[in-house]
Amino acid sequence: MPERQSPLEPEYHPGSHGNFEHGVDVILSETRPGSILQLAAWPGEEKRLIEVIRKVTGLALPDGAGGGVNSGARAVFGFAPGKFTVVDEAEGLAQAFVGSITPAIGTLTDLSHGRAAIRIAGPKAEWVMAKFFAIDFALPAFSLGAGRSTNHHDIFAQIQRSGADQFDIYVFRSFARSFWKALCHASEEVGYEVQ
Repeated sequence: MPERQSPLEPEYHPGSHGNFEHGVDVILSETRPGSILQLAAWPGEEKRLIEVIRKVTGLALPDGAGGGVNSGARAVFGFAPGKFTVVDEAEGLAQAFVGSITPAIGTLTDLSHGRAAIRIAGPKAEWVMAKFFAIDFALPAFSLGAGRSTNHHDIFAQIQRSGADQFDIYVFRSFARSFWKALCHASEEVGYEVQ
């Protein structure tokens, strides 16, 4: 099977950049999960879909939009009422849901080849993210595991807090390079490292 190519090439430059003479306050990377899925419940079927997600992934998702959980290898978060993003480091997660998500419960869309995953971490991650999105990124307003959907100009983004000072951002692959360049530029004044 051919290796999936990064949409960030040729703009992905490992190393330290920007104003880093006093240290690096942001770390940027591409995570490349094997599976990125969108699951949507029909009205009134949200709890059944949440239970299916728990059975298949082992992740106990809190009820309600915005709630989420991240185990490292797998993550899930609600980004709108009845809509969830499920991510796995391994490929083929969509097959695990076949038969569990019936037409009576909702729908499953495999977005693995249509999304790019970018991680921003470090003590200034919230500050850099606030340059792009009108969201309160501070704890506890944006709690660990929680997710949001929003946009920056015409770039739709789904964001999950995957650590105390870390966020995973999922964007359309066709916009990934442009968003990456903007994120690098926004991180220059605090010093950033690309890993």
